Amino acid sequence: MKPKLLAAGLGLAASLMGTTALAQVENPWQVRVRAVVVNPDESASIETIGGDAKITNSVIPELDISYFFTDNISAELILGTTKHKATAVGTSAGDIALGKVWLLPPTLTLQYHLAPDAAFNPYVGAGLNYTIFYSESTKGTVLDNIDYSNSFGVALQAGADIKPNPDSDWFFNVDVKKVWLNTDVKVDATTALGAVVNAKVDVNPWLFGVGVGKRF
Repeated sequence: MKPKLLAAGLGLAASLMGTTALAQVENPWQVRVRAVVVNPDESASIETIGGDAKITNSVIPELDISYFFTDNISAELILGTTKHKATAVGTSAGDIALGKVWLLPPTLTLQYHLAPDAAFNPYVGAGLNYTIFYSESTKGTVLDNIDYSNSFGVALQAGADIKPNPDSDWFFNVDVKKVWLNTDVKVDATTALGAVVNAKVDVNPWLFGVGVGKRF
């Protein structure tokens, strides 16, 4: 599923780039700052005890930096970090709190901007994500330890930049992204359950953002 989505998105972007002549772009750099709601669309396959996973939402600041190769084509690096609580639910041992974990998911997308000279400029994008899981904490749980593997994922994106007038370098931004990412989780519950439990967890978050930006 993920390779097909990425191939389709990048293929579309490459096709669009092929039909757009490369030219020097005035003010090729762009920076946006957004407030983003991270809404995991989670599921899990848990060995031995069965069940599923529940991951809390979060609200985070996000910074993205774009470079425009043409008026229509840009690359965007998206930066932010998010903290979540995780719970194994419906297991044979009941619901088990898995503590908290931070995610650092830098994402690089290739974008196509449909109306770069207009006040309302929608865009679509596709790219790759690499998620780093860090600062896992099992404080307040029955677990001895928990470990999440880092992983690559695929990202799709759509949004719009909305200027007060077509000549403005400042603009308002709305953006939505879907990221397909998963992780292998090793749960050390030796003290409580007498076992180490492995799980495959799909996080697959939606990210809904609003913010402001400026061209340079």
